[in-house]
Amino acid sequence: MASGKSSSLQLPSFLHGTFPLVHQKTAKEGMQCGEQYLRDGTFPVPQQMREVPPGEVVVAHEVIDFQRERPAWRLYMVSNVKNSLYEALAGQNAIPARDAYEAFFRETAWGALYFAIDPSSPESAERTAVRLQAVLRFWEPLQSVRYLFKNPGTEHTLEELMVAACGWAMEAWCPEGGTSTLSRLETAAARMAHATREDCIEAILRNMPRALTSSRSLKHRNVLADPIFQRERLAMLNPRAFDRVSGACTADLIGQLYDWDRELGMH
Repeated sequence: MASGKSSSLQLPSFLHGTFPLVHQKTAKEGMQCGEQYLRDGTFPVPQQMREVPPGEVVVAHEVIDFQRERPAWRLYMVSNVKNSLYEALAGQNAIPARDAYEAFFRETAWGALYFAIDPSSPESAERTAVRLQAVLRFWEPLQSVRYLFKNPGTEHTLEELMVAACGWAMEAWCPEGGTSTLSRLETAAARMAHATREDCIEAILRNMPRALTSSRSLKHRNVLADPIFQRERLAMLNPRAFDRVSGACTADLIGQLYDWDRELGMH
């Protein structure tokens, strides 16, 4: 798909309006995507794109969208497009469509950013690398606006948004720091793209302290905090399970810690 790169950010018109209106428009868009995908395996290009004025605010996370009657750019509502897409598949396996939708719209600035910062997005190191690299390709237009993410009333620059959403990637994959957020993301993405299983394990171990800090109800914390235990258990994961945590995303590691905690409780 042609990316249509420019110095200004363009978003689909179905992402702008009050919450009820955006919900309606994104649901319709998702149904159209699903219907076309069932016909020929492709997706329609959004019919109307609008330029976002420099400095305008884009709502990038639903948790801070309190003023739902206020017209706004609601990037996070791409999730509703996907939900309607899945409904249109009429019970078919949604995973191929999900992956195809991401691959197609990751070639746009808005799609690249959505899939990089969406809380449900991080998976493998390889896939996360592709998402970060997509954002890097559209860095200039994405820099032109401001974002609301998890802190109500706090407008983020693109750099601040990426630290808030993807700081875990920089900490795990570029622990030595860098001259800028951009340079750290470039380094992290490059390393993730070519990572071996051992590289992933080292990145996971670097990020485990952060995951442990956020996992407050673990029953076997002392055991789980031992790097030797962590390394041994990571080595035991089958390829699919390991792939799921290989990016070292904090949220994914928290889930793994609780899985191990339950296993320890069964012995």
